[in-house]
Amino acid sequence: MARPDARIRWIAPIVVLVVLLLAYWRLHPKPRGLGDAYVSEKSATLWTSTAEVRQQVDTLHYGDRVSILAQQGMVDQVRSTAGATGWMDSSALMEPALWERSTALLSRAQGMEVQARGYAKTVTNVHIEPGRTTERIYQFARNVPVVILSRAVAAAAPAESSGDDAAPAAPDESKPKLEDWLLVMRDASAEAVPLPAESAAVSPVTPNPDPAADGGASPDSALPMAGWVLARFVELNPPGPVRDNALSSDLRLVAWFELNQVPGSSGDMPQYLVAGSRGEEGQPCDFTLLRVYTWDDPRQRYETAFLESDLCGKLPIHVSENSGDPEFQFVDANDAGGERTYVMHRTMVRRVGPEQKSARLPRHPAK
Repeated sequence: MARPDARIRWIAPIVVLVVLLLAYWRLHPKPRGLGDAYVSEKSATLWTSTAEVRQQVDTLHYGDRVSILAQQGMVDQVRSTAGATGWMDSSALMEPALWERSTALLSRAQGMEVQARGYAKTVTNVHIEPGRTTERIYQFARNVPVVILSRAVAAAAPAESSGDDAAPAAPDESKPKLEDWLLVMRDASAEAVPLPAESAAVSPVTPNPDPAADGGASPDSALPMAGWVLARFVELNPPGPVRDNALSSDLRLVAWFELNQVPGSSGDMPQYLVAGSRGEEGQPCDFTLLRVYTWDDPRQRYETAFLESDLCGKLPIHVSENSGDPEFQFVDANDAGGERTYVMHRTMVRRVGPEQKSARLPRHPAK
């Protein structure tokens, strides 16, 4: 019979082993659970196996739901709703919780007012929230037209993959550099805009996108998609008069709206409200300046009819009508979060009080 002190000597190693096993179980990455998932790429191929020599089973498309049957490294065996079974890259799948968040974001974006228009300057990652470390839900190809809906700032972080370039080093490491992020939505109405051919294409998420694959139209060229992208990856595409006046005044454009149109010698001429800012990105205010450009027909040029500065404006800017006159509102953080309202009569713009606000007639989208 073993002595008590011998049993005690065996207990300590067993306890240590149990602790190590528990720590490994908690810290070691666990395999993603089997269940349903959604295709997060424009198209994804199902293969017969994971071997180099294999055959194509089927092609799935963005939003298709699949059931995960097995996992092997970075590939999953899945079955589509049509019954096709095969292997595909795990990176091409989105978990149901993230898929629901992405569809909810799209639904919210579709009800928001357009603040500006532009296009992706390069292959651009689309995130579920502002920030490089948030989940990526898609990737736009170069020149994909988008509408800008909102703005946010997030701390810069090293890029994890293509589509988010390396973050510039902060001059003061104790103060992380902030970056501008834009909530954008795929602009299906921009098909007639004379952009390069690849503007109609949307590319799937790929670790190393091939620039040569960006061109050409695709069946889902109007695929609804909304998410957050780095502002520096979006080239704004304002009307000529807005662009020219912004450049001459060294104004960084944020938003613009067509307020109305007035008769001119060569036809009706639009008049614009423009919001902008100066300085580096990462500022707490979405815009700090407002300008209204009106058409002077005798001089055949646009004039600055209204200028408001020292603002800390927050998007969105709402544009409507007040007894036939253009009206616009926005929240100014300098006014303790109060809403400012302005009405334009002919070429005169004035701020009005709460008792003079309109009853919120249908608002005009950005032009």
